[in-house]
Amino acid sequence: MNYIEWFGTNFIGLFEAGGKQFVSFMTGIVPLLIVLLTFTYSIIAFIGEERVNRAIQFSAKNMILRYTLMPILSVLMLTNPMAYTFGRFVKEHQKPAFYDSVVSFLHPVTGLFPYANAGELFVYLGIANGVVEAGYSMSSLAVRYFLAGVVVILMRGVITETITKFLMRKEKV
Repeated sequence: MNYIEWFGTNFIGLFEAGGKQFVSFMTGIVPLLIVLLTFTYSIIAFIGEERVNRAIQFSAKNMILRYTLMPILSVLMLTNPMAYTFGRFVKEHQKPAFYDSVVSFLHPVTGLFPYANAGELFVYLGIANGVVEAGYSMSSLAVRYFLAGVVVILMRGVITETITKFLMRKEKV
């Protein structure tokens, strides 16, 4: 009989803890996400959607911008999974590399812009919690993640484009 009481108490306790966590999100992270989204869309509206599209088309012509600026803007403006649609601005042989850059940037962006890929937020917050417990700054971690992410997406984009070109030549595509 004691096991049944324990199970009943702890089973309900699991949902009570989940409810408390949910409320903390509703008073903490959700308003932050809404404000960040509003800010991003306000900037786009202020600059103008056509100007933003022209900037993206311009950056698609340069390899460094194609695998740094384009993925960053696509993730910040369109979020996951819509960020991949900026691939329409690149040539066919560049699409795999662009996709690789975007998908590789979805985690590093989470610290500074959590709305961009909310699914990764729990992973980032778990890591950040450990960093804070170790006595370091979460803000410093977020900036370092972001900057390391920019370097990684550039490297992945250039390498993937090179491999794609090689394979397309080999297959005579």
